Amino acid sequence: TVPATAIPTAAPPTPTPRPPGPARTGKAPVPAVGAPYIAIVDETSGEVLYQKNGNARVAPASCTKIVTAIVAIERGDPKQVVRVSFDPTELVDSTLMGIRNGDEVTLEDLLYGLMLPSGNDAALAIANHIAGSKPAFVELMNAKVRELGLTNSQFRNPHGLDQSGHYSSAYDMIALARYGMTRQPLFVQLSKARVWEIRGSRSWEVYNLNKFLTAYRDKGADGVKIGYTEEAGKTMVASATRNGHRVYVAVMGSTDLVADTVPLFDWVFANYTWP
Repeated sequence: TVPATAIPTAAPPTPTPRPPGPARTGKAPVPAVGAPYIAIVDETSGEVLYQKNGNARVAPASCTKIVTAIVAIERGDPKQVVRVSFDPTELVDSTLMGIRNGDEVTLEDLLYGLMLPSGNDAALAIANHIAGSKPAFVELMNAKVRELGLTNSQFRNPHGLDQSGHYSSAYDMIALARYGMTRQPLFVQLSKARVWEIRGSRSWEVYNLNKFLTAYRDKGADGVKIGYTEEAGKTMVASATRNGHRVYVAVMGSTDLVADTVPLFDWVFANYTWP
């Protein structure tokens, strides 16, 4: 008889260790700012450096467009020419990129029109192009949220206008921005560009409305998105990179985005040391 031999078992895969986050080396207290909902996250480690009501479900306004852009980049071809189609009756009192039904522009043009001037017209045109309808696109947005394990976000539209059941949190919005910024080079460009020239069936320029990019330019500002609605107040996910380390600050329900974010970035970079 042949003696039985033990069947070797494969060693369980070693989980990839999470990179260490920065260490708190300064003793300065967190600056008091007016926003009632705040989260601060280190990009590399994902570590939450500070939060105030960071998981509260609140109206995100146009920070919603972070998810819209991520889904469009993953599922579309930025260079594809799109024949614009959307329902303008949904866009009363909206920020717009200036497209008209029948215009021919690239998906990339629509994405810049979505993120720089915060075009709600671009959001609807993107939804129709990618998924065939707004409801079908919203399903893709919520599928992405579930994929990332975010439990305090649910979207009802691609533009962020106030709607019952449309909510996110300061932390979730950072998680979504961090996903785009670390996986999608085009998203990085969309987040920091100041101007974009559209050269389709018509030509015009769109400009970034995010004043943080200018206010913090010399200190590393490189993204991401602002928003405003009556219910949400002013909202923003902001990013800044210094010495190769990117940090995200999200504020929701703000009355002054620059005044609420700049002191928080200054505090982080002065009081944390990266390995």
